[in-house]
Amino acid sequence: MGNVIVHKSISLDGYVAGPNVSMENPMGEGGEALHSWMFGAPAPIDQEVAAWMTASAGAVVCGRHTFELGLPHWEDTPYPAPTFVLTRTGRPPLPARSASFTFVTDVAAAVRQAVEVAGGRDVIVMGAETSRAVLRAGLLDRVQLNLVPLLLGAGARLFDGVSVALEQEFSVSSPAVTHVRYRVVPS
Repeated sequence: MGNVIVHKSISLDGYVAGPNVSMENPMGEGGEALHSWMFGAPAPIDQEVAAWMTASAGAVVCGRHTFELGLPHWEDTPYPAPTFVLTRTGRPPLPARSASFTFVTDVAAAVRQAVEVAGGRDVIVMGAETSRAVLRAGLLDRVQLNLVPLLLGAGARLFDGVSVALEQEFSVSSPAVTHVRYRVVPS
């Protein structure tokens, strides 16, 4: 059985995106550096972690904001899996070369549908706001943080307004990043 999991690269000061997120800067100012460990010449352990993250994905849940900012880049998405987009208003599904996008208005329904189509693989939750909503709903099983030695100073924080107990399951590092996976402890 797969997990409902958040994979996030995060700065030392707790940001998962830099300030001033826009179409031109989908990760905010300086935010692209959060993913530098995956590109260029990543260390073998970083390549393994990135490959595991991609291979484990059976479905994705994201928010409208992540969808709108990411769609132009998603034709070659690392998660070519069915994607459920949380939105305030429904709309017809959108088939794309990389994945199908289904629009859902309820977080529990989005996660339930994603679990159903994931076929025992992981459901990847994307976007800080959506991750917080899934956490608040008690639907998240795991959090994979990729701690990058970078200070952004501002932007989007993953755990703003959320109280959660985590139990460390795994940790490995390279000079570019420390990967830590946690199990969400039910409250």
